[in-house]
Amino acid sequence: MSAQANIAALIDHTILKPEATAADVRRIAAEARRYGFASVCVNPCWVSLVAAELAGSPVKTCSVIGFPLGANVTATKAAEARLAMEDGALEIDMVMNVGRLRGGDDAYVEEDIRQVAEVCHAGGAILKVILETGLLDDDQKVAACEIARRAGADFVKTSTGFGPGGATVHDIELMRRAVGPELGVKASGGIRTIEDLRAMVAAGATRIGASASVKIIEAAGS
Repeated sequence: MSAQANIAALIDHTILKPEATAADVRRIAAEARRYGFASVCVNPCWVSLVAAELAGSPVKTCSVIGFPLGANVTATKAAEARLAMEDGALEIDMVMNVGRLRGGDDAYVEEDIRQVAEVCHAGGAILKVILETGLLDDDQKVAACEIARRAGADFVKTSTGFGPGGATVHDIELMRRAVGPELGVKASGGIRTIEDLRAMVAAGATRIGASASVKIIEAAGS
């Protein structure tokens, strides 16, 4: 596999802006098929379209849940994940309940994640938990990682891209230490260049969320 293909396989090609149209989503799916990205990550209303566009391709369909605030009740998050999977999603990126974590209600946060993880795993999907690191201090980031691991998450992820900050090398290093080698770590938010991607991977990221994926992969091949 070429270096460019190896890099493409790390990237969730993402279109989450609220004004995205069906034409925009189809373009993203076509780019993902062309370059061999890991997945296409979209809002739930586009999952069935993306799954159809990616049919016959190794590229996975990914959807966000409880997005972008994470403040939905757990039953809503679980139902949202189930519906996304019925529409063809094989990867689910859920937003953690940030307010509950900051308030010290670890038991609530863990159960919130666990119920979604159980739905995902029963349907053959993986779960990534978005921490929204820009709203947390380092101790809270570590606590969130430990909770996600106990609850059965497959990945921890930095950011929604709609919060106060994106991925940083410091946060990826911190999250990797907190979860150890067992879980994936996804860097998302503000990753726009091949240099950004390489820095995140060096820090411990195993997946990259980006909307500038084509620019990144073309730079990797130059």
